[in-house]
Amino acid sequence: MASDSTAPRDPKQKKDSFAVILPAAGRGQRAASEDSRPKQYQPIDGSCPLKRVIDCFLSHPRTGQIVIAINPADSDFFQQAVGPLANRVTVVAGGDSRQESIRNALEALAPSPPRIVLVHDAARPFLSLRTIDLAVAAAKEHGAAVPAIRLSDTIIETSDGSMRDGTLDRDRLRAVQTPQAFRFDALLAAHRAAAGQNRHDFTDDGALMAWQGHPVHIFEGDPNNVKLTTPTDMTAAEQRLALSRLLAHPDVRIGTGFDVHAFGPGDHVVLGGVAIPHGKALTGHSDADVALHALTDALLGAIGDGDIGTHFPPSDMRWKGADSAVFLREAVAKVVGRQGIVTHLDVTIICEAPKIGPYREAIRQRLAEITSVPAGRISVKATTTERLGFAGREEGIAALASVTVRLPFDAEQVEP
Repeated sequence: MASDSTAPRDPKQKKDSFAVILPAAGRGQRAASEDSRPKQYQPIDGSCPLKRVIDCFLSHPRTGQIVIAINPADSDFFQQAVGPLANRVTVVAGGDSRQESIRNALEALAPSPPRIVLVHDAARPFLSLRTIDLAVAAAKEHGAAVPAIRLSDTIIETSDGSMRDGTLDRDRLRAVQTPQAFRFDALLAAHRAAAGQNRHDFTDDGALMAWQGHPVHIFEGDPNNVKLTTPTDMTAAEQRLALSRLLAHPDVRIGTGFDVHAFGPGDHVVLGGVAIPHGKALTGHSDADVALHALTDALLGAIGDGDIGTHFPPSDMRWKGADSAVFLREAVAKVVGRQGIVTHLDVTIICEAPKIGPYREAIRQRLAEITSVPAGRISVKATTTERLGFAGREEGIAALASVTVRLPFDAEQVEP
């Protein structure tokens, strides 16, 4: 099943390029989700293992064609997981075994064979460019090479899984990883030979090449290049990525915003992007959404970039009657443009009426939709002024907001 969206890479391959095979047809039942989504397609910190692997290889300047073997039944999962990247790879049907899936991918490459091919697990999302470079260099020098790491734990044998037998010499043992790297012609010949002898029991390509009599070189592996196998692995990967993202943004900023609009004729108000029935409407140049205006000012304040009037002046007729979601999205985009992330939103709506409680969850969900901040990191509260002041007299509505933003550390912006 070669995909119609075969990777639009130069058919002649880039000079000194290598090809990549990603076997992704496994079902991964030990880590399967409730919707039977295999682990390589499960979301971790906003992406999925397979997409992270593809992104890494595409970021390498000498990556040529990428061939991915998938289970045809997982086509929808694949498309959802990798999105537009599907147009930059070649997809083939996976087989009943990992070995068969890789052979199918090799045969897809055979008409325009690369010199070097790398085979990498779809569920090893922490691949580094350094490891790729080591793999390519080792394959060029030795013809067949696999990454491996030393073991730190004592390794034992058991007779039945419950009783300890002998202790193995861990100095001679290694844990094998991917990407494994080979001369393309040698690996294809080995796979064809195994298929010809009805051998389908090789769990990695290094073992298959050794069976064919090829010396398999071992190069330095990466302890961080772990394979995700169990639900615990998936949770650990999520936590690792979240922590890594936070550590990359150590500059924590707090921004605050305040806005108020008066009542006028109408039959509803817009608060937090949600239309709420009411006997009056809020007046203003845009839709007068005080909650979104306060949040917009808070975000702009956190990055020191003026206020809502600076970027969306009432004198500009483009904003007359505008949906205030436009303002909030732009404020978020400015944070992202500084390589920042928004980690928390908190808004308090101050009014006697309408009652906010029945719409609180809808507002949180709308804010999450506008900002891409998870709803669990968004707080929406409401209070009255005990009939005091303009809000107590029901002359208008106010909103107070605070936000937390994290930015990469910029030493140039810190006063000595």
